[in-house]
Amino acid sequence: MEKLFTIILLSLLPTLSFAKAPDCPNWPMNITKGWLKNANITDIYNLDESRTKITLLASEKKKKDLYIQIYHFVFFDKQGNTFEVITQNEASHEECSMSSVNSYLISNSRILY
Repeated sequence: MEKLFTIILLSLLPTLSFAKAPDCPNWPMNITKGWLKNANITDIYNLDESRTKITLLASEKKKKDLYIQIYHFVFFDKQGNTFEVITQNEASHEECSMSSVNSYLISNSRILY
């Protein structure tokens, strides 16, 4: 009976995750806004920050307290245009900016009048 309990416990442990990934959307979001400005995609001062949508798509542990994080951002400007960006960077619980941010524009929806 004790062996059965041990086998069940050992089979369930990998499915239980006690480590929580860092909550670090601000670092990639701020770097991406600068990237959007420098690439002349949009004027970041025209963005409506209250409407920004942030989704953590993936967070994978690389080493002890080092995670690769993939975010999906949807930025809206005051005219209703949207800019969808995927970012990839490394983060830890101590520091969100453990690496540079790779930003990829995946959609640019402009309203034409």
